[in-house]
Amino acid sequence: MRIGFDAKRLYNNFTGLGNHSRTTIDILTAEYPENAYYLYTPKLRLNPVTSPYLQKAGCHTVQPQGLLRGGLWRTVGLPADLKRDGIELFHGLSNELPLGIRRTGIPSVVTIHDVAFRTFTDMYHWADRQIYDLKWRYAVRQADRIIAISQCTKRDIIRFYDIDEQKIDVVYQPVTPRYYSPIPRTDAPPYMLYVGAVNSRKNLLGIVKAMELLPSDLDLPLYIVGNGHEYKREVQSYIAAHGIQSRFRWLGGLSHEELHQLYTDALLFVYPSFYEGFGLPVVEAMLSGCPVVTSDRSSLPEAGGPYSLKANPESPEDIRDKMFQALTDTALRTHMITGSRDYAMQTFHPTVLAHRLMQVYKTASSS
Repeated sequence: MRIGFDAKRLYNNFTGLGNHSRTTIDILTAEYPENAYYLYTPKLRLNPVTSPYLQKAGCHTVQPQGLLRGGLWRTVGLPADLKRDGIELFHGLSNELPLGIRRTGIPSVVTIHDVAFRTFTDMYHWADRQIYDLKWRYAVRQADRIIAISQCTKRDIIRFYDIDEQKIDVVYQPVTPRYYSPIPRTDAPPYMLYVGAVNSRKNLLGIVKAMELLPSDLDLPLYIVGNGHEYKREVQSYIAAHGIQSRFRWLGGLSHEELHQLYTDALLFVYPSFYEGFGLPVVEAMLSGCPVVTSDRSSLPEAGGPYSLKANPESPEDIRDKMFQALTDTALRTHMITGSRDYAMQTFHPTVLAHRLMQVYKTASSS
């Protein structure tokens, strides 16, 4: 089968949507090498992360050749190139489909990651919310099949766009393959870990307040991997005002190898987010053998499974209680570590997810 992909994020984004695009291509090419994978992108940002996809077996990178360039080509010019290349199915990997895709007769699939701009409106400018809403609405109505990356996202698609649930398939987000292979712990000093964007939805301030409530013998540092703007400054101002700067270490620019080691060495991963389309860092932590305290909201009970501890993200006291349990109860920690890794391996293994993706493609092609 010749499968086309919107690869803009694959070649130009180096966080969530870009990682999702790259790992999706990785698991498909590994499990189904007989297919041809066409990666359509308006531009290339080449580095050690993206360059391998130019030579990846079975992959063909396509850029605009005519007068239409950039976003205009991606939005209105792409359907003609899909026809020219004999594409048999098109997958919009990041919430969008090109205009006129249905008129080509090429079956299409779109992955919707979340609808955060509808649930956390304060994080988005009004104009951006309107644009995103138009794009999401068009995509879910034009696609032959919709992939939601969690049951939570599926519920949100139905809620906000009145889509028949039978049109939506849940395929969890793939994790970078290295996390499925355990690595040894080092003798690093004890610490807790947070990985993710630093914004109000992720609730880092809730972790800070919970840490203030822990007993003094659990005065462990929190390593923070992520960046932000206004909310990061708010968190840092709170930390400074309470004189607890020494308990926090801000990290950035880490490779997957370095991040994998951080997860492996951490005593606890803390992620009490208010809303996630999936919660990829939770799965990365579980695969790395790190016990997890997460949220009881949105998709996080799905990502964390039965072996993580779930806290009310609105309650620093509840977050503190779950952190205390995970740090002090040895039997519970062992149960969490072993059970979570097994759950993640069974539920989010690349082979499982690749097979589910291919089943969606076959359903879309026959609809």
